[in-house]
Amino acid sequence: MQKKRRRRILARVGWSVLVVVLLVIGGTIAWSQIGVSEAEAEPLAAVRANPDVTITDDAAGIVLSPAGGSSDIGLVFIPGAKVDPWAYAATLQDLAAEDDITVVITKPWLNLAFFDLRPLDAFTSLVPDIDLWMAGGHSLGGVRACQLATDADALVLFASYCATDLSDTDLPVLSIAGSEDGLSTPEEIADARHLLPEDAELVEIEGASHSSFGAYGPQAGDGTPTISDEDMIAQLAELVGAFADEVDSSG
Repeated sequence: MQKKRRRRILARVGWSVLVVVLLVIGGTIAWSQIGVSEAEAEPLAAVRANPDVTITDDAAGIVLSPAGGSSDIGLVFIPGAKVDPWAYAATLQDLAAEDDITVVITKPWLNLAFFDLRPLDAFTSLVPDIDLWMAGGHSLGGVRACQLATDADALVLFASYCATDLSDTDLPVLSIAGSEDGLSTPEEIADARHLLPEDAELVEIEGASHSSFGAYGPQAGDGTPTISDEDMIAQLAELVGAFADEVDSSG
């Protein structure tokens, strides 16, 4: 009798644990789909109409390529948490159009980069002819990019910082902050500076907020941007383009 009773108790405990696990998994999946910041329609339509950019939509990511030309440098860009990957196409379009940099905007599992365990080559394989690859990302996407950076030739952080210690590497790093960012503030980015290589370059864009790095509208807790979308796009292209040229020439 005692053995049967013990088995019944263990069975009930097992079923209870299973129900809790299923509820946690289901709740996480549901949460990941709620409140996703969608790409703004007008900027996305503009990049799709840009004759200097070729867009390829793949299950793993969105590829922005220079139209009618080849590219030797690529950027794997990881979106911020619960932000539509298409929201970054307009912001990053000038990298392809003006700097001949192919951009792969990843499509993270469950809209969260931390749940996406794919290696860097899952995205670089979309454009196999690229010679030099930079890993990068916005906000929490940048934190994930830091984890993949040792498989890349360089790292670019967009309103983000590393939780991974890269200070002992010789990885070229460009970290771009926004003066009006209320979520990844310039102070927070500076506080994590010790996790980057000594020669990492930190740049602050005057007037940029957290959401200035994508075209998905305002974000709770963020500052108010004072920079226009056009200026933001141009400054990002100038900074990342010049950095890519430096990495390419030094390699």
